[in-house]
Amino acid sequence: MLPHRSVYDEEHLLFRETARRFAQKEIAPHFDGWEHAGIVDRSYWTKGAEAGLLCPQVPEDFGGAGGDFRLNAIVIEELWYAGFAGPAADYSVHSDVCCGYLLKYGTRAQKEKWLPRMISGEAICAIAMTEPGTGSDLQGIRTRADRTVDGYRITGQKTFISNGQHCDLIIMVTRTDATAGSRGMSLILVEADRPGFRRGRNLHKLGHLSADTSELFFDGVDVPAENLLGSEGGAMAALMSELPQERLTIALQSMASAQRAYDISRDYVRERKVFGKAVADMQNTRFVLADLKTELAVGWAFIDQCLAQHMTNQLSTYDASMAKLWVTEMHGRVVDKCLQMFGGYGFMREYEICRLYADARVQRIYGGTSEIMRELISRDL
Repeated sequence: MLPHRSVYDEEHLLFRETARRFAQKEIAPHFDGWEHAGIVDRSYWTKGAEAGLLCPQVPEDFGGAGGDFRLNAIVIEELWYAGFAGPAADYSVHSDVCCGYLLKYGTRAQKEKWLPRMISGEAICAIAMTEPGTGSDLQGIRTRADRTVDGYRITGQKTFISNGQHCDLIIMVTRTDATAGSRGMSLILVEADRPGFRRGRNLHKLGHLSADTSELFFDGVDVPAENLLGSEGGAMAALMSELPQERLTIALQSMASAQRAYDISRDYVRERKVFGKAVADMQNTRFVLADLKTELAVGWAFIDQCLAQHMTNQLSTYDASMAKLWVTEMHGRVVDKCLQMFGGYGFMREYEICRLYADARVQRIYGGTSEIMRELISRDL
């Protein structure tokens, strides 16, 4: 089970129970079907809204619960610990990433228009950064937004976009000045019903099978000037200010999933018999479990330290990068050793550990690869 930690209070315990019940009632019965289909049902979003799980950090002025990011963290932990990485990742992009940009950089009119609809599940949000030739190097983006009389005309292509099939609103990272380098990039809101926008294929992935991940195309999409999010040329600064929360989010995901892998593996080896005795009675198994339990304890302590810092706006990009690097790498080590304890059954998709293993791999890639994290951390040596 997930440990109870001092970073949370009694109010958070009640909210955790809500998230836990939601996972078992609204995700578990449908999960296999969603994994096979490669996408969740749209009803998943309205059910999450009814349970209060979408964007719980939004102030009451905009129809939110007025909580802090710890409520988001609880949703992340519970859905990932339940083993539902795909559906959980969909919520995370919407609530933990996209919502932050609107809260911090949106105008009053933008907030009033979109935040209530994001909370209710009426509007699903995606953020479009990555392009076919551009991954972690955001300065290499080629999608452009040319000025028009009334606003901008957007032309370009994005890929690996979470919520791409369901999204109603896209936060676009575009180039508004081809000569200004990182200062020539802007964030622009694009509604999915605008002419010239089209969705590409839903990409087939190693893991996170039920999280729709898509190609998006923008063929001269006209948007009004009021769709600019923040200041023109301010995209890179905005991205840098929000990335610590995104990286903490990914670290929280990996912590909960690693804990799940450990717990089901510990229970399995207690029941599994080899040479007439439980696998858990063998010294090697006990030593492996001891190592994994220790790594998890260290990870939770570091996560809680970062979460506490984030609550007081003191989480630096370097600490967030260290959390993302260490926890996701630890996650990979844990699921690998756990799968080994299942033997040949661990390689079978019908066993949960197989899915957890596949779902873990992308954690070291998205939100900035482990190599990029090391590069960032090295700047603060």
